[in-house]
Amino acid sequence: MELRTLRYFVAVAQELHFGRAAARLHMSQPPLSRAIKQLEADIGALLFARSPTGVTLTAVGAVLLDEARALLDHADRVRVRVSAAAGLATLTVGILGDGTDPGVGRLAATYRRNHPGIDIRVRDTDLTDPTCGLRAGLVDVALTRAPFDERALTVRVLRTDPVGVVLRADDPLARRAELRLPELSDRRWFQFPQGTDPVWQSYWNGGRPREGPVVRAVQECLQAVLWNGTVGLAPLGHDLPGELAVVPLIDMPPSRVVAVWNEGDANPLIRPFVESATTAYRR
Repeated sequence: MELRTLRYFVAVAQELHFGRAAARLHMSQPPLSRAIKQLEADIGALLFARSPTGVTLTAVGAVLLDEARALLDHADRVRVRVSAAAGLATLTVGILGDGTDPGVGRLAATYRRNHPGIDIRVRDTDLTDPTCGLRAGLVDVALTRAPFDERALTVRVLRTDPVGVVLRADDPLARRAELRLPELSDRRWFQFPQGTDPVWQSYWNGGRPREGPVVRAVQECLQAVLWNGTVGLAPLGHDLPGELAVVPLIDMPPSRVVAVWNEGDANPLIRPFVESATTAYRR
C-alpha cells in the first residue's frame, strides 16, 4: 500500500463522502474513486458500503482506518525528524478537522507573500486530537480550537466563535430562536473515542457526562445527527446541509480558535507564523 493511497482512504473515511474528500484533497472525484477501488482490490474486501445517500465504513474498513492512522502518523514523524536533521526551512502546521475557515485562507495568502522561502507543510487531523499531533512531535504549531489540556503548551487566542446545537431540520427544537443546555438533557450526544483529551470531551458535551455514538470527524458528527437524531455542536456560521439546522446555545461558552505550540520551543519560524495568524484571523 502506498502512503498516498492510505491518505486518500483516511480522507474518505473521515468525510464519508467521496466528493467532499476529493475537495479536501484538492483533486477530482474520479481518480479518488479509482484509487479506493484499487485499494479494495489489493486487500480483497470492500472498505466502504456505498448507497445513494453516501458511504459508511465496513468492518474491514474500520480496522484499516485505525492501522492507516498509525502508519501515517509514523510516516509524518519520520518526515519531521529527517527535515530537522537536514536543517531545512520547513514549518509543519496542524489544522483541526474542517479546513474551510476563511482565516486559514487569509493566513496562507499573507504568509506566502511575506515568507516565500519557508516551506509550509500541513497535517490535517480529526477531532480526536485537539493539538493536531503537537504533543507527539508531528507538527510545530497547530491551528485548532480550545479548550484542551494546555500543560506544557503555549496558546494564543485568534478568535472566539459562539456555539450552537446542530439538529435535524424536522426536530421541534430546530424552530427555536435559541436554546439552553438543560433543554437538551434528555438527548443523546456524540462522543469521542476513549483516551481523547477529557477537557476537550467535556466542552463538546456541554460540561457533563453524556451517552451517544462515538465519532472522530466533523462529517461523522453531522451524520450522527442526520441518521440518529444525536445532538451535535458547531460554531455558528459554518455551512450545514439543508437537512440540518443550528440553534444558538446561549449558555454555552464560546469556542476559542487558537494557535498552539510546545512551551519553550526555540524554532524561530513559529513566532512569525503565529503573528501572521493573529492578524489574519482578526480581520
